[in-house]
Parts: sequence; structure tokens; C-alpha cells
Amino acid sequence: MSASSRPKVLVTTRIPQGVLQQLKERLDVEHFDSEDVMPKDKLIESIQDKDGIFCILENKIDQDVVKAVRNLKVVSTMSVGYDHVDVRACKDKGIAVGNTPGVLTETTADLALALILATARRITEAAASVHSGEWGSWRPLWLCGVDVHSSTVGIVGMGRIGAATARRLKGFGCKILYTATGPKPDLSQSLDAEYVTLDELLARSDIVSVHCPLTDQTKLLCNEGFFKKMKPTAMFINTSRGGLVDQDALFQALSNNTISAAGLDVTSPEPLPPSHPLLTLKNCVVLPHIGSATIATRTKMAQLAADNLLAGVKGEHLPHTV
Repeated sequence: MSASSRPKVLVTTRIPQGVLQQLKERLDVEHFDSEDVMPKDKLIESIQDKDGIFCILENKIDQDVVKAVRNLKVVSTMSVGYDHVDVRACKDKGIAVGNTPGVLTETTADLALALILATARRITEAAASVHSGEWGSWRPLWLCGVDVHSSTVGIVGMGRIGAATARRLKGFGCKILYTATGPKPDLSQSLDAEYVTLDELLARSDIVSVHCPLTDQTKLLCNEGFFKKMKPTAMFINTSRGGLVDQDALFQALSNNTISAAGLDVTSPEPLPPSHPLLTLKNCVVLPHIGSATIATRTKMAQLAADNLLAGVKGEHLPHTV
């Protein structure tokens, strides 16, 4: 196939070189080769004559973008979540949408466990004390956190990542409670996990870890009422989506000791402004959305997104379709 007759695609971000090379060998690729987010006006200008787009969470594929396209056959996002894509507008125009499920489950669960431990044991405070010179003689009550082992953990949303997180916590001797769209007998047996209502989970859990997708039903699920139902000694962990949380309510809950601490890998917006009130709190650990950030996992995600893109521009069924 000559270069002029190859399908035209837009890649909106810097991706692993091996995956990019695969695309360049088969497609006419316009590449926004930057760690910065591609400006929306440039994206709209570039996508007009494209057959496909390889995008990321930060690229809003909304009605403005969809209206601008003439030939687009596929939107392939290098992410599990696709709330940044107007799926209905795409499908109304016959545009397939693909994502990258499965490959980041274990890596994200690792990060969820790390965030739980960092929050419970005040790791960021402890590390900062070393750099600041605050570390002095041994003091019995200095930087004391709480135990994760033998605690009761509530998993809000027992999907793949929630279940993988629960498996890790069983190794710490934790009691697992969970909410889901319905009971999951296989998990109840293998993890000795107990299916409960959200209210019961919040009332009983020492750690509440959120793993549900962002939908119209779950938006701002974690609000003032949610936090008031938690124990005052409980920790809140979110590695799912920032839009699930009313961050003003979370700030108040942490400031007023309604709950003891929080660990966040996701916020709204992202990045969170350095002046945001949550960043003034010692009992709130905030990470820059690194749940899937290992070389192996990001490469697998890029490959899945490339596979979706290659199938979509040929009009074939996507390996991983939304």
C-alpha cells in the first residue's frame, strides 16, 4: 500500500516507540510528539481528515470534535475509562470506540495497596520529616499511624481492580466487605468476602476503597452524607475517578475529623492545582494518577490501543470495544 493510500490517523501523545513504529509502518500517522496535552483547537484542526485517532484521558472527544470529522471510523483511547469520550455522539456517526481493559488491573491494584499503606502509616509525612530535619530522637508517639493488617476493608465496586485489591488485602488478614451490582458468589468464597449495602459497608469499614466507574449514577457518590456514615477512625481511598468525590465535602470531613485520613490517586480536575485546600492537609495523600504507571503496563495499554486503531480504520470489529 502506498503512503498516499494508507488510512490517516492522529496520535495525540507520546507513546512507546515500538508501538508507534508499528503504526507508522501501516498507516499515515500525524503524531503530536509531546508530554503536554494536545490543545483542543489543534486536535479539531488535525482530526478533520483522519480515519482514526489514538487518544488519552486528557483528550476530550466531545460533540465539538465529533462534528468536525469527515472520515473518522474509530476513536481508540489508551485507557480503561472512557468518560472523556462522547460515546453516543460517536456511535450516532458510525464511529467505533475502543479502550484498553484488563491489562492494568494488577498494576493498579498494586498502587491501591501502596496508597493504603502510605496513608495508614503516614509515609509521605515521615519521608518529608527526614528531608526537613524534623527527624530527631526516637519518640514513642511520633508519626504513629494505624494498622492495615487485620482491619475491615470495604471495596466499593467489586470489579476487576476491586477484586485484585481485595486479594492483596487478604494477605494482610483483612476482612473484606464489598458492594457491587449484585452478589458475586465466587469472590465471596475465594476471598471470604461479604456482600453488603453501601451504608453497612461505610459503617463497618476501617478502610473504604473506591473502585467503581464514573457514570451519571456514581458521579459525586462520595459526598458529605457518604463521609458522615464512615467511622471517625476510617480511611478513604480512591484510585478510580476523581469525579466520584465531592472534594469540598472530603476536605471538610478530613478537617473536622469526620474521617481520619484519605489517599487519592485521582482528583477533579487533574492536575490538582497546588493551591487546592486538600494539599494543605497532612492527613491527605495525593498522587498524580499513576495507577497504571509501570513501563510494562503502559506498553501493553499502548499496544491494545494500537490494535483497536488498526482494526477500526479497516472497518473491522475492535478487539476491545466500548
